[in-house]
Amino acid sequence: MRAGLFGIGLETYWPQFNGLLSRLEEYQNRIKTRIESMGATVVDAGMVDNPDKARSAADFLKEANIDIAFLYISTYALSSTVLPVAQQLKVPVIILNIQPVAAIDYEKLNSMSDRGDMTGEWLAHCQACSVPEIACVFNRSGLKYDIVSGYLTDPDTWKEIEEWVEAAKAAYTLNHSRMGIMGHYYGGMLDVYTDLTELAATFGTHIEMIEMCELKAIRDNISIEEVDSKVRELREAFDVIPECEEEEVRRAARTSVALDKLVAAHRIDAFAYYYEGYDGNDYENIVTSVIAGNTLLTGKGIPVAGECEVKNVQAMKIMSAFGSGGSFSEFYAMDFNDDVVLLGHDGPAHFNMAEDRVKLVPLSVYHGKPGKGLSIQMSVKQGPVTLLSVAEGKDGYFLLTAESESVAGPTMQIGNTNSRYKFAVSAKTFIEQWSKAGPSHHCAIGTGHIAGKIKKLGFLLNIPVKQVATATNC
Repeated sequence: MRAGLFGIGLETYWPQFNGLLSRLEEYQNRIKTRIESMGATVVDAGMVDNPDKARSAADFLKEANIDIAFLYISTYALSSTVLPVAQQLKVPVIILNIQPVAAIDYEKLNSMSDRGDMTGEWLAHCQACSVPEIACVFNRSGLKYDIVSGYLTDPDTWKEIEEWVEAAKAAYTLNHSRMGIMGHYYGGMLDVYTDLTELAATFGTHIEMIEMCELKAIRDNISIEEVDSKVRELREAFDVIPECEEEEVRRAARTSVALDKLVAAHRIDAFAYYYEGYDGNDYENIVTSVIAGNTLLTGKGIPVAGECEVKNVQAMKIMSAFGSGGSFSEFYAMDFNDDVVLLGHDGPAHFNMAEDRVKLVPLSVYHGKPGKGLSIQMSVKQGPVTLLSVAEGKDGYFLLTAESESVAGPTMQIGNTNSRYKFAVSAKTFIEQWSKAGPSHHCAIGTGHIAGKIKKLGFLLNIPVKQVATATNC
C-alpha cells in the first residue's frame, strides 16, 4: 500500500521568518518516518507552498499510484495550493492538523525581544488556521476528505493515523484479492444470496468460480506420503480426541491436502463453499471432510465460509486484513440470566483465535446438512472482540459492526465453535438493533476493538458503516 504525503505552507513566510521552513520540514519528516513504521510505503512530495508546486506534486503522486493521501498542514497555507493536488489524485485525502506540541509555550514566546520572531514562533503552531478554509473548499469541490487533529507526541493522534493506514492496507488487500466460490448457496437462505457483480464493484475483489470435479480430480491423486504429512499437521494444530477414527482423520487429511493445492492453483485469498448433491455421491464424501482443512486455511489467513456465505467470507477477509482473525459465526442463543449472547457455527473456524487448544471431534450428523465426519470445537479467546457483517440492503452493500467482550461461562460442547459475548447494551437490545440493521444471519468475529478501523475502511471504500454497540462498559 502506498501512502502519499505532502505538506503545505506559504512561501511568503520563508524569507520573513528565519528557520521556519526547515523547522516545518523536520516536522513533516517525522510524520513520514512514523507512517513508514506502520508498514506503508510513503511517497513524500515535500512542501507545497505555491500553485505551481501543487501541480508538480499532483503529477508526482499520481505517477506513484498512491492509495491514500495525507495532507500535512505545516502552518497557514492558501487553499489554492491544496486544491490542484486533491483534484488530481482521485483518492481520499486525510488532513493532518497536527501541532508540534500540545500548547504554545506562551512564556517563552512572550519573552522574545523581537515581535517578528514571536510571530514566527506562532506560525510554527498555526496548523489549525487553514483547516476551515481547506474543508470549505473541499466541500464545495465535492472532494472526499477527513481530518486528524492533535500534536506530534500525542498517542491518540498516532493511533488515529495508524487506523487510517491499516484501513488503507485493508482496502488494498481486498482490491487485490481473489475469492473462490465452489458449489452453491444453502437452498432457502435468502439472506445469504448476494450480487457478485456488486461485490466485485464495491470491494475490487476478483471472483473465481471453482468446480467440485476439479477438487475431486486433485484429491484422487494425493499420495500416501502427503496424507501422512497432513495428519501430522492436524495433530499438531488440533487436539484430535480419541473418539476420532483414524480412517476419518485420514479422510479429512486427504481433503485438506487437495484444498491446499486447489487454493494454490487458483491463488485464492478467501473461499466460500457448499454442496449437497444426490445421496451417496462422490462429492458428498469430499464435502463432509472439508472442515479440518478449511479451518487450517482460515488460520493461515485464507478465510473459508460454509453455506456459500460469500458476504461473510468477505467480512472474514476484512478481519484477516486487519490482523484480527475472523471466525465464521451465527447467533446460537441468548442467556438472559447472564445477559450475554452465544455465537458459534459448525464448519471452519479460525483456530488461532481459540481460548484453549482446538478440538477435532467426530459428529454423527451435520445438523441441517448431509453426511457425517469431523468438526471443530472451540471458543474464541476471552477479551475484546468485534463483530462484522458485510450486509446488502436495497441500496447496495454496507458494513455492520459491534464491539463486545468474549467472556467466560458455560457453552455447549456440541462439536461447533461456541462463545459468550457481552455488550455495552443489554443482550435483548443488541440482538434487536443488530437484526433491524438488516444483515444476513452470519457474521465474522475478530479479536480486538477495531470498529474505528472498520469505519475508516468504509470511508475509503465509499460504503456506509453502521455500528450498533461500542466497547464502553462491555
